[in-house]
Amino acid sequence: MNNIPIIKLENIKFGYDSQFILNDLSLEIFYGEKVGLIGPNGSGKTTLLYIITGFLKPFSGKITILGKERKQEKDFLEVRQKIGLLFQDSDAQLFCPTVKEEIAFGPLNLKKSRTEVKEIVKKIANTFNIVHLLDRPTYKLSAGEKKIIALATVFAMDPVCYLLDEPSDGLDEATRQRLKDLLNTLVKTCLIVSHDKEFLRDVVKKIYILKDGQIFLYQDFSQQG
Repeated sequence: MNNIPIIKLENIKFGYDSQFILNDLSLEIFYGEKVGLIGPNGSGKTTLLYIITGFLKPFSGKITILGKERKQEKDFLEVRQKIGLLFQDSDAQLFCPTVKEEIAFGPLNLKKSRTEVKEIVKKIANTFNIVHLLDRPTYKLSAGEKKIIALATVFAMDPVCYLLDEPSDGLDEATRQRLKDLLNTLVKTCLIVSHDKEFLRDVVKKIYILKDGQIFLYQDFSQQG
């Protein structure tokens, strides 16, 4: 598994209003890699995550996820079960009446038993220190709490790879540090989009930059020391 990329994008083209924002972009992410992605606003970072998960379809290029080429909507159903996406806007991720139901939704969708799901909710609530929020309606949460709950729903799926869009945005310092600890101890493979280079340096081995429609290596910490 280690020598086959989890995510492989080849010559991806995509744009809006006939203007390309991704132009012959190629990217490979292997099992065990922790990668950060930076770039100017509007450079296509979020768009890239949506293309990987099939929410947007490229004009051209080849998408191979988990060793299979993905073209149609049905091809991406497995991708969304095994690749965990954190949306930049937590309100786009949260739709269940309570926090407990939010965390349970993904595992139930994966056909876990009610007993298994109950254990997952309990474990995730303890991991994220959100036991006190479990019965809270999601619309009554603060922006920072919503971000944490959205992250918790991704972790509850136990994905093969995490795609996280600005995960530290809006978090206080203590919660930010807790997230770093979780990413360093629980997550093996991830692609993290962030403007926060300091946060990235603490959790990834490589940082890429997206500019002019393509991806370039920005920093490689795995070669240091």
